[in-house]
Amino acid sequence: MLYPRIIPCLLVKDKGLVKTVNFKNPKYVGDPINAVRIFNEKEVDELMVLDIDATTERREPDYKMIEHLAAECRMPFCYGGGVKTSEQIQRIIQLGVEKVAISSAALENPELVRQAAEIVGSQSIVVVLDTKKKFFGGKYEVFTHNGRKATGKGPAEWAVQMEKLGAGEIVINSIDNDGMMKGFDLHLIDKIRTCINVPLTVLGGAGSLEDIKNIIHKYGAIGVAAGSLFVFKGIYKAVLINYPNRLEKAAIIE
Repeated sequence: MLYPRIIPCLLVKDKGLVKTVNFKNPKYVGDPINAVRIFNEKEVDELMVLDIDATTERREPDYKMIEHLAAECRMPFCYGGGVKTSEQIQRIIQLGVEKVAISSAALENPELVRQAAEIVGSQSIVVVLDTKKKFFGGKYEVFTHNGRKATGKGPAEWAVQMEKLGAGEIVINSIDNDGMMKGFDLHLIDKIRTCINVPLTVLGGAGSLEDIKNIIHKYGAIGVAAGSLFVFKGIYKAVLINYPNRLEKAAIIE
């Protein structure tokens, strides 16, 4: 049986933990290993770590960093960034990572999704759709390379294709809402939720635990991921790793 998941999403740049707004202006907020240790103590449902520059810099995943993170994690761990081949995916899984997220590689080589699912299982393959609205017409489009490269793909059609190829989970990430902390794009979530059967995780816009509660109450068994909400605190956005305690979480998912 599937249950709602509340997932901190950590962005890594130059081995440091950062936070962006609309995929721009990364702000250093600390050490990712230290953040993982704190999240361990807070008993988070799952952790997502994305190396935001690996693909744009055309480099392989930082296996040493991944190994260190996986060794610290006491929760299911999803890694993404720089992944291009099924061999890389297999190596990352062997380091102790439960899920591998791919984005641009799936667009460049859709068969990678099928190949990887056959090797490590669909449950370990996550496809991330970084999505924003076009200036004209209000239609959504999938972007890659930190939101700089348009693909011409609509997120709903692409999510369906990825599921057919073997993706075990879809992450829909709103570029427009990234770091804004003003709530999720419900229209975007509706478009994806109605056309796929695999688990869906939504990211981009969480500004309060109430935002997360609203998503879970509306969609049920869904993954709700957030970055700023779990690394900042207060109106001045002081850096403070946080996560709902057991009572708060129970109130969210009840």
